[in-house]
Amino acid sequence: MKSRLRFADLLPVSTAGLRARPGRTSLSILGVAIGIAAMVAVLGVTRSSQADVLARIDRVGTNLLTVANGKTIRGAEAELPVTAGAAIGRTEGVLSVAATATVPEHVYRNDRIPAGRTGGLSVRVTDPGLPGTLDASLLHGRFLDAALVHYPAVVLGHYAAGVLGVADVTGGPQVWIGGHWFSVVGILAPVELAPELDTAALIGAPVAGEVLGYTGHPTRIFVRAETSRTAYVAGMLGRAADPAHPEEVAVSRPSEALTARIAVTDATAVLLLGLGAVALLVGGIGIANVLVISVLERRGEIGLRRALGATRTHVGAQFLTESVLLGAGGGVAGVMLGSLLTLAMATVRGWPTLIPATAAGAALVAAVVIGACAGLYPAWRAARLSPTDALRST
Repeated sequence: MKSRLRFADLLPVSTAGLRARPGRTSLSILGVAIGIAAMVAVLGVTRSSQADVLARIDRVGTNLLTVANGKTIRGAEAELPVTAGAAIGRTEGVLSVAATATVPEHVYRNDRIPAGRTGGLSVRVTDPGLPGTLDASLLHGRFLDAALVHYPAVVLGHYAAGVLGVADVTGGPQVWIGGHWFSVVGILAPVELAPELDTAALIGAPVAGEVLGYTGHPTRIFVRAETSRTAYVAGMLGRAADPAHPEEVAVSRPSEALTARIAVTDATAVLLLGLGAVALLVGGIGIANVLVISVLERRGEIGLRRALGATRTHVGAQFLTESVLLGAGGGVAGVMLGSLLTLAMATVRGWPTLIPATAAGAALVAAVVIGACAGLYPAWRAARLSPTDALRST
């Protein structure tokens, strides 16, 4: 009568060897788990980062444009006309405009700070429309209005306020700019797409002209356009800002920098996935190595089973199942570890946690396939052992 091996008996038989050598089994599972965890974590962290970038783009919008002074034909720094901001505001499709300019002064906590200790802070001239154009908000106080721009009043960027030790506007704190005291009337929240404002002290154009010698030439103009006409407006801004030399005007869209970050993240993810695949392959080789050694160590067991009626198929199925179980165990452990790494990274960076279900499923399938492939040769080698040769070698 031909012997049979029921599936219900296959699992206990296959796991017996794994249970007998827990240390070796754990190391084999760990080898696969590292590769799977790397792949899941790379995909999870990449998707979480991209979700954060897309959310930031949604918050600030894709219709924000910036106009800056570019370079002349000789390579020198160009100068935008005094009328650039007003001319851009009259351009068809423009919703709002806010002109700013950097002045060659610095802001200090008091008049006793040495001139060279600037802390990386700058002084920028701005107009009252800046928060509306950038969708910026204030943490404390208020922004410059039509009246305050004529007085020595200043609004500090988020980082600048921290460096200067100004926590709020209670008590009328003052800072030292260009040999004059300026009263702090507001503190900006971090500005997503204009980080240069975070390190700046913002003052009005009239008072800047009176006490700092500001001549009225802007250096950066923020433009909010109609979303459906953003590309058209971008093409018109150079000529609107400087009709005589439109080629000396630099026009950009801040959201494009964030979009470029997504492309860079995708490229980096492909590289890291390749490294994860190499780690997974090494884990598969480890499984094959462990099972080959297991076949050599268990020749007596194989010979006895063959003598008692087990067929080559039964023996091969036993070792192949062991290999698949090792791969599946490594896959489950790897998905859990990769998910925890993604959760930790997203929590630390303040990102939404996204772990693609397809990535987790594909990782499990890959682990099982690697395990099965790794077990083919050991299973074939075990099945080829004849009962007499196996028993004789014990």
